[in-house]
Parts: sequence; C-alpha cells; structure tokens
Amino acid sequence: MSSGFIKTEDGVDIFYKDWGPKDAQPIVFHHGWPLSSDDWDTQMLFFLAEGYRVVAHDRRGHGRSSQAETGNDMDHYAADASAVAEHLDLTNAVHIGHSTGGGEVARYVAQFGQPQGRVAKAVLVSAVPPLMVKTDANPGGTPIAVFDGFRKALAENRAQFFLDVASGPFYGFNRPNAVVSDGVIRNWWRQGMMGSALAHYDGIKAFSETDQTADLEAITVPMLVLQGDDDQIVPYEDASLVQAKLLKNATLKIYKGFPHGMLTTHAEVLNPDLLAFVKS
Repeated sequence: MSSGFIKTEDGVDIFYKDWGPKDAQPIVFHHGWPLSSDDWDTQMLFFLAEGYRVVAHDRRGHGRSSQAETGNDMDHYAADASAVAEHLDLTNAVHIGHSTGGGEVARYVAQFGQPQGRVAKAVLVSAVPPLMVKTDANPGGTPIAVFDGFRKALAENRAQFFLDVASGPFYGFNRPNAVVSDGVIRNWWRQGMMGSALAHYDGIKAFSETDQTADLEAITVPMLVLQGDDDQIVPYEDASLVQAKLLKNATLKIYKGFPHGMLTTHAEVLNPDLLAFVKS
C-alpha cells in the first residue's frame, strides 16, 4: 500500500504515504504548519532513490486528514505520529521534522518512539522547540502579540494571509535579490488551503506556546539540528542554538543566509547533509 488512512483512538482519519522497500530503513517526515506531507516531496523522492523506505503523514486538520475539531495540540500531534508508526510497524526509523513538525518529532521521540525502541535518530529543521512565545522564563521569545496577529489575519482572510506568508518571510522571498518561485508560493498556498481553518487557528497556540524543554532533555538518540541564520519565522538564537544545548547527543549546523523554508529553496544542500547524518 503506497498510501492510505489510519484511524486514531479518538476517531480521526490520518492520511499517510509509504513508499519504497518495506524492509529498508524508514525515514519519516513531519511537516510544518499549515502544510501537508506534500511539503516533503523533494526529500521523499531523494531518499527513495537512495533505497530507503519513506513515510509521511498529514497532521490532523491538515492536508487530506480529517478536519478534527479537537486535539489540535502537540500531544495529539505526537500521538497521531505514533499511531502511524505503530500501524506500519516502523523500527530503526529516522524521524525528520520541519518547524512545527520539529516540535512533533521532539514530543514523539521523547514520549513514544524512544520508549518503544522504534527510533534510531532524529532531525530538527528550523524547528519550534523549546518555546517560541516570550514569557518571564523565556525573555528572548517572540511576543504573544505577534501570534495574536497571526490569528487575527487567519480569521479575517486566511487565503490572503497564507499568500503573504509564502510570498514573503517563509522562503525569504522578501529579501533583496531573492530568486522568487511562483510555483513554490502556489504550492505552499495550495497545501495550506486544503486544511481546516480551525485546526490552523488552534495550531498557532500549539506551535508557539508549547514548552518542549522536557522533551528535548529526555531525548538520548543522536540528533541533527539544522537552521538558517536568516530564518524570519523561528529565530535561530532561541531555537536551534538552545535545542543543541538541551539535547544530550546533538550535532548543530547553521546555514548562513538560509530562510525558514530552506528544505525547499536549498534542497540541493540540505538533502546530502540529511543523507550523511542518516548514514553516519
């Protein structure tokens, strides 16, 4: 079966793709907000060509999965990812998460994958942990007013908001001399608009206000932490630099000038680096 659905304990249908030899090492991809597993097309085709089994799912409320009214939070995201891994009986897997998907990976590995012995390694790319929002304990974080602005823009005109994000800060297309791809912008918008406005609205709280310090501290498997220093969505000083300190077994790589969506804009650099880590 190259794709299908699994039903979670609370009745949500989760769509997944499962390509490649079923006896090969699985590489499992976790997408960012508000996208779908389609955001990993380039990486899935790359690793498939290298002989790996590649798996990705659409988060609840995103893509082709059920537009669940409840459970749009990091705990359910991780549990849903675990349900897919258990359904497909994935072992010795490498889990790779981008942005919100990085938060999903951190919670999944810490609370499910590592205790179950299913995970060999994991990768956080431009990921949201440990905590995005500014608090007394996290003074370098992003003010809550910024995320309130996201919610307001989404509620008033989601289609325009998503177009603005994709054509601007997400891929660094708002930078001088940026090489802008209309296809990339349209594909981001397409993926976003497939999902549920409610899930996306609730997801802002999930990715910005979930403290994942304990998740990072609990992980012992080898971790690769990657981020661009021109990430306009997740400031790298409060994300990857902190992740690398909290993780017990981490390798950190910062890419000069790369944007939040560097897996798409600089796949020719990122894919070989991911492969080298998987093989290491």
